[in-house]
Amino acid sequence: MESPVAGRQSPDDGLSYRSPAARYQPDSAEVAQAASAWRSGYVHVPFCARRCPYCDFAVVAADEAGGGETDRYVDALVAEIGMETTPFRLGSINVGGGTPTRLLPAQLDRVLESLEARFGIEDGAEISIEANPEDWTDDVARTLRSIGFNRVSFGIQSLDPAVLAALGRTHSPKQARDAVRAARAAGFATTNVDLIYGTPEETDASWGRSIDGVLDLEPEHLSAYALTVEGGTGLSRAVLAGAPAPDPDQQADRFEYAAEAADAAGLVRYEVSNWASADHVCRYNLSTWMMGEYVAFGTGAHDHRNGTRGRNIRRLDAYLAHVEGGDRPRSGSERLDAFETERERFMVGLRLAAGVESGAIGGPFLASAGGKRLADAGVIGTSGARVLVLEPLLTDLVARSVLSVSADDC
Repeated sequence: MESPVAGRQSPDDGLSYRSPAARYQPDSAEVAQAASAWRSGYVHVPFCARRCPYCDFAVVAADEAGGGETDRYVDALVAEIGMETTPFRLGSINVGGGTPTRLLPAQLDRVLESLEARFGIEDGAEISIEANPEDWTDDVARTLRSIGFNRVSFGIQSLDPAVLAALGRTHSPKQARDAVRAARAAGFATTNVDLIYGTPEETDASWGRSIDGVLDLEPEHLSAYALTVEGGTGLSRAVLAGAPAPDPDQQADRFEYAAEAADAAGLVRYEVSNWASADHVCRYNLSTWMMGEYVAFGTGAHDHRNGTRGRNIRRLDAYLAHVEGGDRPRSGSERLDAFETERERFMVGLRLAAGVESGAIGGPFLASAGGKRLADAGVIGTSGARVLVLEPLLTDLVARSVLSVSADDC
């Protein structure tokens, strides 16, 4: 039987950027602004076959305690979804992890059905799932498409076997290519490829082959992230023991190559690390970057609604114990005041190629000593009422400069 979330049409939000006419480009300021009113949902699936050395997410590997308790976890997800009282329909859903495809399609269908029952899902909603290429088959692709998923994000990371090994990935370049082709054949509207650059084993030539190789597959969306050393990970322990760390100058070169190649392939950068073809921005991500409200479920999940940011317990055993005891699995929350909300809106919005509306904080920032230096150096600029970062690699530097603006300045 077809899932109740399958086969949906365009959302009635006045900005149906999936229209055949491709009316909205990924870097459109109009779409970015509309995204602040979109409502989304996130579901975290912590299970992985193994723990990658660079990963600091809330994950549980197959050989760790609880690594096989998928039925119990899905029961808990459904119960937690039923505890939520926020009354809005979902325009996008992202099932992330971890590796969501460690769950069976029937389990994933059950989660989608519980979201539909509790919130309702907009017609034409973006329903996205993260996947590893080695888990993706023609049958999996067709089944997930039939239950309502219409966007898939593959953690390909590289097409160089040596780099894949260094990153702890178990798929081959061929499996990566086959996964993208299978998603397209199954009818997924959007296929995203995730890449990681800056692994010490990577060379200019191998990075070029990875970028060019995935672009040859014509994905509708590309994400490329610099490898970072997060505390407590296997990578951080290796670096502390003397292994080479990522080189920032090399990473900058890798980014520039990716940006030029993506542009030549017709993809438009709409966020620091994300490119898309017309009408294929990630609706869920754009909504969260624009301070839209979203609910979230599962271990370590973060949400934002009614002016409050909340987060769930990360440990699987503690999460299960709370939900099975009838309690919300919360580890904390914070309510931002008006100035903190405005500052966060401005700082996060700077990541978008379309920039961010100046609002109350933009003027004081541009008039500050730091803002003037960045403008004089050509790092930031304005377009109408919007402030833009013109050098995307310096976005974090610009965001830190915004912290010098106080509530008294606004």
